[in-house]
Amino acid sequence: MKIHPVANERRLGAIMLELGLLQTDQIEPILKAQRELGLPFGAAAMSLGLLTEVQLQQAMFSQFDYPYLVRGAGELSPQLVAAYEPSSPQVEVLRAIRGRLLLQWFTPGQRALAVVSTNNGDGRSFITANLGVVFSQLGENTLLIDANLRAPHLHELFKLDNSQGLSSILAGMAETDRIQPVPLLKNLSVLSAGPQPPNPGELLVRPVFTELLQELSTQYEVIFIDTPAGLICSETSMLAARAGGALTVARKHRTRLSDLRQLNVVIRDAGARLIGSVLNEY
Repeated sequence: MKIHPVANERRLGAIMLELGLLQTDQIEPILKAQRELGLPFGAAAMSLGLLTEVQLQQAMFSQFDYPYLVRGAGELSPQLVAAYEPSSPQVEVLRAIRGRLLLQWFTPGQRALAVVSTNNGDGRSFITANLGVVFSQLGENTLLIDANLRAPHLHELFKLDNSQGLSSILAGMAETDRIQPVPLLKNLSVLSAGPQPPNPGELLVRPVFTELLQELSTQYEVIFIDTPAGLICSETSMLAARAGGALTVARKHRTRLSDLRQLNVVIRDAGARLIGSVLNEY
């Protein structure tokens, strides 16, 4: 099959028009500069000062059907580096983790993974959210469950409603239609924690959580469960056991090795498999 470069460049130009990065009357001068300078369409537009490098990157990600956000566009948290800075070294590490998880854990029969850490402030929600983004960018139908009913964060990162969520479902006050798709990131949905209950540990150990996870595992290819601090809250080990496996997050210059070892013992004793550890430097 012969590929026609000019046709491809015009397609990129059409994408730039759709995204509002260029105006119709700017296309002809760019094509003229492209012919005269022998540059790709995007580089020609940059040479005329009509396009920035960030805007060109945005259009190219869109051309290859890769969800990507420009800082200042949308209202999602800047902590979602996988969405805003997909070419950064930090996100390359997240993609490497994604590759290992695809090889070592996620299969048609194994869809859920708990993200755990020893204490508050380790960055569990940050890692959970950004792993969710990179999996969704791969085209995997991905769900994030905020099971930290004590101090939830996922709804804040994705700017979603938290008036009802997991706690509402477990208490029998809502259905799974409370799962919210992330509008700007296709293939990604979030089940927020919902209102803070007085008995989070008791709610999560109810059989309904296991039934819910089994049901969602038939609808989503990848499920990440954000959990409470593992050495503070007893339900974390149970969540890992229900998922079958756990990914441990440690924070640089913060997490104590002795605490991490203790958490690993707790997770293993609960019957969950430890898939690996992530060192969070963010």
